[in-house]
Amino acid sequence: MNTFGHRFRFTTFGESHGKALGCIVDGVPAGIKIDEEFIQSEMDRRKPGQNKFATARKEGDVVEILSGVFEGITTGTPISMVIFNENQKSSDYSNVKDLFRPGHADFTYFNKYGTRDYRGGGRSSARETAARVAAGAIAKLLLKELNIDIKSGICEIDGIQASTFDFENVSNSEIFALDKNVEEAQKNAILEAKNSHNSVGGVALINVTNPPIGLGEPLYFKLDSQIANAMMGINAVKAVEIGDGALSSRVKGYDNNDQIRKSGFKTNHSGGILGGISNGDDINVKVYFKATPSIFIEQETIDIYDNEVECKLKGRHDPCVAVRGSVVAESMMALVLADMVLLNMSSKMENVKKVYNK
Repeated sequence: MNTFGHRFRFTTFGESHGKALGCIVDGVPAGIKIDEEFIQSEMDRRKPGQNKFATARKEGDVVEILSGVFEGITTGTPISMVIFNENQKSSDYSNVKDLFRPGHADFTYFNKYGTRDYRGGGRSSARETAARVAAGAIAKLLLKELNIDIKSGICEIDGIQASTFDFENVSNSEIFALDKNVEEAQKNAILEAKNSHNSVGGVALINVTNPPIGLGEPLYFKLDSQIANAMMGINAVKAVEIGDGALSSRVKGYDNNDQIRKSGFKTNHSGGILGGISNGDDINVKVYFKATPSIFIEQETIDIYDNEVECKLKGRHDPCVAVRGSVVAESMMALVLADMVLLNMSSKMENVKKVYNK
């Protein structure tokens, strides 16, 4: 399954060391102004090789729009975009072409399909997420028309937690840190892991401001279920919390409920979602990324012939995938919301009449 979404949907294609990656975004309403500089700026936030806290692989990640846009405006037809790979080093993987790298998808892909692209994981590589960010940029341009804003940042690295969430700090931080008071400690944790040929995990916070009430399609396409679906589909994500998340199971009902006054909700433990539908409050989601499985410490594994062997990786890898992964999570949130916005338009007959009774 390489397609995500129902009304606003996208399909991605390409592999880590193939000629190109790309996506087709379908269901985009006609009349949206396409800001190509904005799309590229989104790609630049995620692209590799920008500093010592990320992989050394250098990719321009330049997006080329092939269809669906005429004179800078969406036409209502599928938007196709391509991103050409520029800096593959497939030889880095020649020594592991018959091995299953611990913590990777090699073992499961091979056993499911009977073959696999060993060059950086092929389709299972996080390189594919570049196409999701391109698609997410289109979704953000739609949401911008409705004044819906999405931000992200890193709130935890290697167990070092932020105590304040300052999204202003994110744009000035090499690791998109939300708390400048722990940023240096988080950076040091990444570099210490990198220098010891290891890796660390992290947590990204995604925040949505000004979401309309009513997004979500119960029972089987709830907003929170689709957000969880979107986030869990990102490479290395192992857990998702909406609102207070796991804490909700450890407090009493009175403490967890968000009481309501005329002015709105007094608290936001629910993370802006009740019964699978947005309640108009901020949507807050935490996304937990495991430590990058590509490490340079010798590990035990087996090969495709079931021999027990040692695995020692080469190549260029992120010491903390959560950093660039936060941008991908932000993009996936935009894609979910764009889909929900369009689906919600038919929830009431009065909305349908506004279009057809003129």
